[in-house]
Amino acid sequence: PSPSFDPDATTRDVIGLVEREFADHPGDLDTFDWPVTPAEAHDLLQDFTEHRLALFGTYQDAMWAGEPFLFHSLLSSSLNLKLIDPRNVLRAAEDALQEKGAPLASVEGFVRQILGWREYLRGIYWARMPDYASLNALDAGQDLPDFFWTGETDMACLRAAIGQTLRYGYAHHIQRLMVTGLFCLLLGVRPRSVHEWYLAVYVDAVEWVELPNTLGMSQYADDGYLASKPYVASGKYINRMSNYCKGCRYDPDQATGEAACPYTTLYWDFLVRHRERFTHHPRTALQWRNLDRLDPRKLDSICRQADNLRSAL
Repeated sequence: PSPSFDPDATTRDVIGLVEREFADHPGDLDTFDWPVTPAEAHDLLQDFTEHRLALFGTYQDAMWAGEPFLFHSLLSSSLNLKLIDPRNVLRAAEDALQEKGAPLASVEGFVRQILGWREYLRGIYWARMPDYASLNALDAGQDLPDFFWTGETDMACLRAAIGQTLRYGYAHHIQRLMVTGLFCLLLGVRPRSVHEWYLAVYVDAVEWVELPNTLGMSQYADDGYLASKPYVASGKYINRMSNYCKGCRYDPDQATGEAACPYTTLYWDFLVRHRERFTHHPRTALQWRNLDRLDPRKLDSICRQADNLRSAL
């Protein structure tokens, strides 16, 4: 487990303020356990390089019910709030490789997220704002489902990811990209609404890093300017990367019927709705060719079930 940080006097005062002024807002004040000083951020970095970095590379994309943090560093809020310099974080990771024998794959994966992806997003934000925030290349117009503010849903993966988000203000990158973000993309939620939700619920959500991740990487609202393809998958992906499906009433292999996984239904429907745009795309053509293998009557049934899902949400 990562180290714990008892709220100091200032933090307790702010918690009290939030409790008085925003008592009816989503979230949990009792679980606040984040670094609020440079010294605490340094302690968290040291603990990560000593105890979790070695397995970060192997399990960074894994999801497990009841284990919200796994082998992640939990440093994103400290980095984005400038409690710790990213160069110091990179030096610590390099030292773990050179002096303590941390696996190269784990160190590389961690360094790439900070030196590579995080700085790439910074460049996207400053190059394309303010117009970037209004992009909606796929013409998505669905409202954000109400359960995103409560976690009350019978889809086990969303219940877990949103539940821990509301409890800790945290979910790791795959939970954001391939659980909450994927569901919004497949459902066709307005990208601006998805962005506003991420900005509201995560402790590390500073706009310059959150907005490009959400609109570009997660929702493909920028038509491939940031990420060249939409990251879409059926419920089978979540089943491979987690144990969520074992506790869910839905079957990730099914696209129609009472037991059909909403992700799987909406995945095939997404392929149908955006066939013209992506059929000949060099990175997505294989996915879209799979449509040709499905019976047209089956596809019609899937699309009808997807429409019913949208109406219900």
